[in-house]
Amino acid sequence: MDLRKKINTRKLPAHIAIIMDGNGRWAKKRGKLRIFGHQNAVVAVRETVEAAAELGIQYLTLYAFSTENWKRPQKEVDALMELLVRTINKEKASLKKNGIRLLAIGNLASLPQACRRELAEAMDYTSDNSRMSLVIALSYSSRWEIVNAARKIAAEVKIGHLSPSDINDDTFAGFLTTAGIPDPELLIRTSGEYRISNFLLWQIAYAELYFTQTLWPDFRKKDLYEAIIDYQGRERRFGMISEQINDA
Repeated sequence: MDLRKKINTRKLPAHIAIIMDGNGRWAKKRGKLRIFGHQNAVVAVRETVEAAAELGIQYLTLYAFSTENWKRPQKEVDALMELLVRTINKEKASLKKNGIRLLAIGNLASLPQACRRELAEAMDYTSDNSRMSLVIALSYSSRWEIVNAARKIAAEVKIGHLSPSDINDDTFAGFLTTAGIPDPELLIRTSGEYRISNFLLWQIAYAELYFTQTLWPDFRKKDLYEAIIDYQGRERRFGMISEQINDA
């Protein structure tokens, strides 16, 4: 049976976030260097973005590079940055054509100049698109983001622009790099690891978590469909009981 036909398009998650994991293991299984896995992961990204847009998902966030990834061997980091620049440059025309707006979150100032330039140009080039927003998390970690937000809030309090008594969930969220982006309703992690890996810790407070054994370079449209079907089979109660949800 066509998996896509099993999806209820009236119950789609507005925002899906994905921890793209398994590139290195995928390459190792083939006797290749880790960068070979990263290179082949581009196909998975392309298929996932296409499938999400076709279904009508409003936001898709992909965890591309964490702040911890800077600790990897320098050759791998350099190769990843070069791949990122090439991919953004190559894909921005397709994003524009398909109505997809590119956004980025994370400590973008820490990226190499060439990456920042290509990223800024692609975001500007696609800024008028409204079919779907593709959010790339680069040099991102949730602890960094939360600490950074706390510093900004403290600075606003210090100069009298904000009162401590006025700080609430919405206030805090407004200082995160995801300000203006709805929280994910579905978080997918590939490769069989059962960790969140410092990703969107504030934002996924009520997200449904889905783990798959599929290594990211092998992830295809059907894998996204399976995750969404699983999501649609769950009851999202937000602290309430089933009867309250059913009566709403």
